[in-house]
Amino acid sequence: MEESSSLVRSVFVLCLVSSSVFCLDDSDQNAAASSSSAVYIVTLKDPPSVHSSSDRETSVSKHSLTSTSSQTYRTSNRSASIVRVHDSLLRKVLRKENYIKLYSYHYLINGFSAVITQQQADRLAAREEVHNVVLDYPVKKATTHTPQFLGLPRGAWPREGGSEYAGEGVVIGFIDTGIDPTHPSFSDKVPGHSYPVPPRFTGVCEVTTGFPSGSCNRKLVGARHFAESALSRGVLNSSQDDASPFDGEGHGTHTASVAAGNHGVPVVVCGHHLGNASGMAPRAHVAIYKALYKRFGGFAADIIAAIDQAAQDGVDIINLSITPNRRPPGIATFFNPIDMALLSAVKAGIFVVQAAGNTGPAPKSMSSFSPWIFTVGATSHDRVYTNSIILGNNVTISGVGLASGTRTMHKLVLAAHALRNGTTIMDAIYVGECQDSSSYELKLVNGKILVCSYTVRFILGVSTIKQALLTAKNLTAAGLVFYMDPSSTGFQMTSTPMDIPGILISSPQDSLALLQYYNTSLSRDNASGKIVGSASVARIVGGMKPTYGITAPKVMYFSARGPDPEDDSFQDADVMKPNLVAPGNSIWGAWSPLGIGTADFQGERFAMESGTSMSAPHVTGIAALIKQKFPHFTPAAIASALSTTASLTDRKGGPIMAQRTVLNPDATQTPATPFDMGSGFVNATAALDPGLIFDIGYNEYMKFLCRINGSSPVVLNYTGESCSAYNSSLAASDLNLPSVTIAKLVGTRTVLRWVTNIAATVANETYTVGWKAPDSVSVKVSPAKFTIGNGQTRVLSLVFRAMKNGSVASFGKIGIIGDRGHVVNIPVTVIYKIAV
Repeated sequence: MEESSSLVRSVFVLCLVSSSVFCLDDSDQNAAASSSSAVYIVTLKDPPSVHSSSDRETSVSKHSLTSTSSQTYRTSNRSASIVRVHDSLLRKVLRKENYIKLYSYHYLINGFSAVITQQQADRLAAREEVHNVVLDYPVKKATTHTPQFLGLPRGAWPREGGSEYAGEGVVIGFIDTGIDPTHPSFSDKVPGHSYPVPPRFTGVCEVTTGFPSGSCNRKLVGARHFAESALSRGVLNSSQDDASPFDGEGHGTHTASVAAGNHGVPVVVCGHHLGNASGMAPRAHVAIYKALYKRFGGFAADIIAAIDQAAQDGVDIINLSITPNRRPPGIATFFNPIDMALLSAVKAGIFVVQAAGNTGPAPKSMSSFSPWIFTVGATSHDRVYTNSIILGNNVTISGVGLASGTRTMHKLVLAAHALRNGTTIMDAIYVGECQDSSSYELKLVNGKILVCSYTVRFILGVSTIKQALLTAKNLTAAGLVFYMDPSSTGFQMTSTPMDIPGILISSPQDSLALLQYYNTSLSRDNASGKIVGSASVARIVGGMKPTYGITAPKVMYFSARGPDPEDDSFQDADVMKPNLVAPGNSIWGAWSPLGIGTADFQGERFAMESGTSMSAPHVTGIAALIKQKFPHFTPAAIASALSTTASLTDRKGGPIMAQRTVLNPDATQTPATPFDMGSGFVNATAALDPGLIFDIGYNEYMKFLCRINGSSPVVLNYTGESCSAYNSSLAASDLNLPSVTIAKLVGTRTVLRWVTNIAATVANETYTVGWKAPDSVSVKVSPAKFTIGNGQTRVLSLVFRAMKNGSVASFGKIGIIGDRGHVVNIPVTVIYKIAV
């Protein structure tokens, strides 16, 4: 861990791919450091409430699958005592000086955040009871068909009683941008039996001007907002940033609905009915902890407060669709305030899902590091919206766009050929983008199809399709066509809603064909040579009906990739990341009409978004189904059920492919490896009947952390526990994960894995073990065959030997096949091989 006066150089991003780039530089941090006061996060050596030995039983044994609810750990007296210690410390050290305490963290970590000067921070850091003081850092924000694509209606949902019961009783906490409580996806007035009051949950519904009384119900069971750090900096405007749980951005509403939105909610966008939406666990309860805001993002101090409160309230699962855009500094990526707070949440029985990040496809671009966090990458699914335009020369060009078609042929007019008298292209350099109707002559566009240029400015968010639509309507155009400008060649166009006939031509070759047809049909004045019209005509077919059956899933180019970096020096961790992949491209979800997260869906109640922000809540919802069926599962057991049952092939039986470049990604795709997809693509139905489980207790995570060189004081800081209390330590590859990753294999290495039979049948099941060794590595598993009864545990010995030297990662897998239909897959990765 760095010295107390050093800065934490981490930035968190919303894991959503759009036309904007969600990254911050260090300017905000530098400004804070140079000002007279700033927000600091102070952690103390004493344990928080969740780690207090008086408040809990001893740690879950490594063979136990039972998870104790976070409510068991709650002791108000202990928490109140910790808060008093914080106040007393501040009074002693900063007697008669100005300071503002923002939060006391007492449940998951023992510490507080305060507005103080750097000199005051240094004096606090010098106190014996204080272990670390870090400067607060900025954070920023990182479906109608996917339930069918994942097989939920005929698979997982019927096992829980159908969509009317799927996820019932499970509370999911979302750390995000808030929620629109009026959205029908979160109503408790649904057909069938009424929503029950969720057991154990004690959260509250905050009432503010923007979030009136009655906003919560039995579906939306809790809502709070956290903004003390933002307020202390003066960056939060109460009217513009919705200082309430209300979602003024749209992202939080979207992610919550993907995981747990009500079943059968009509999706209507631009007046078009596009089907009915459902979350993965449509009967799960939703609790919102808003800590990110539409204009500036958020700050770690507020994020930690939100996580701490969610755990105290008794949520079962936490969804984090945010990630840092760089590795945290220090001795290991795992030691940062947010990950360590989440370790305490996992200890309290809370399953944590985090987006992998959108920094792919580069290797080591992973932004979610710790083995106790379930990290999810993004894939495509098999639904696409396509439309087409038929030219007057009988050439048909396909494209994208959620729009209706024209009934008849209409003349085409290029935007640059419809300028007002006196307006030149030099006067309006971006006139081809159709952003300002005042630049054009109405009579030249009226009743025609307006042809506009889709440039890189659309990708950057400077120009918008919504504004071009407004231009076309103001000029009474019959339709709107975008051709791909050379500046945007290689970027993917997405299906954008249009309230008039329209199409985006996403191929540079097809764009050229359109322009060539148009140009050959131009007519000019003989005397001046000025263009006076065009005989070109076209009809837009429209693209409101989706098509299915394309090859899917494939790992999207933006999805962050492994290997998992252990530290800031790019060393590889023996931990597989991502854990899994799930749909994250072109996902329909609920939207706040006031949301400004994407210009194309402003004013709408649903939006189609892409990013690992969308893939994470898919897994969150499926985890809720597992939690419902197995309420006593530990977080590690839930993670195991998801991982070992994942699909390794696409829907057509071929290998899952991964896009390798940002430009023309489909042209560079190759078979996905565990660095791309982890254990594979989520299989909701199989995850509810995994057969065998790999479990990990809190003690094992502690032994793993204590093995890291120089970690003892950091572990003591965050957990209040001394590494000397643990008689042994564990290498990362020895954690009982449902995967094996060895960054450096020297000679022969033996690792152990233990599996527990949780199958419903009381009969024994006999498993046969097979494997495919990574290149340059030999593998032997013993026993190669074993019989196991319900509730029993077996230890497997996995021996890896480097056969020849190599520095290129190679991949294999171990399959454990049961005679009662269970299949357990374990991905194997070895990076450096040194034969001895």
